[in-house]
Amino acid sequence: MTLEELHAECKECTKCRLRKGATQVVPGEGSPDADIMFIGEGPGKVEDELGRPFVGPAGKFLDELLASIDLKREDVFIAHTVKCRPPGNRDPSEDEMETCRPWLDRQIKVIDPKIFVPLGRYALRKFIPNAVISNEHGNVYERSGRIYFVMYHPAVALYKGSMREVLL
Repeated sequence: MTLEELHAECKECTKCRLRKGATQVVPGEGSPDADIMFIGEGPGKVEDELGRPFVGPAGKFLDELLASIDLKREDVFIAHTVKCRPPGNRDPSEDEMETCRPWLDRQIKVIDPKIFVPLGRYALRKFIPNAVISNEHGNVYERSGRIYFVMYHPAVALYKGSMREVLL
């Protein structure tokens, strides 16, 4: 199955309550051959409107972070743990993330990235279930031949300016 076929199937998903309130499903975007995969928690308002991940204010900062290491969106793949916007931008619940987990797992299988960058605590839970983001930010792990580089979610810099330099 190609990534394009997987995303077409994902866009038809109605398995959880998030789909009822979302404008559209946001599977993710980027290179289907990416070596690096960034994973956030879920689409926000702008992402829900445009159908693209990380295109709001946090996405603009993510673009800046990518540029700081000479990468562009087209070089990586960007996805979320849940594919539909939680109402009011609330945190995704465990059952919502579990319902969406097969989509992310299938994306990972198709893309087969070498490096995962979980952005924030909800994405981190997929890979390191009991980890605390404030203890793990900046840490690198290797598991089953893959590298995991843990980062705070870029949105943290929008709410707490001092975190901007930490992320950079």
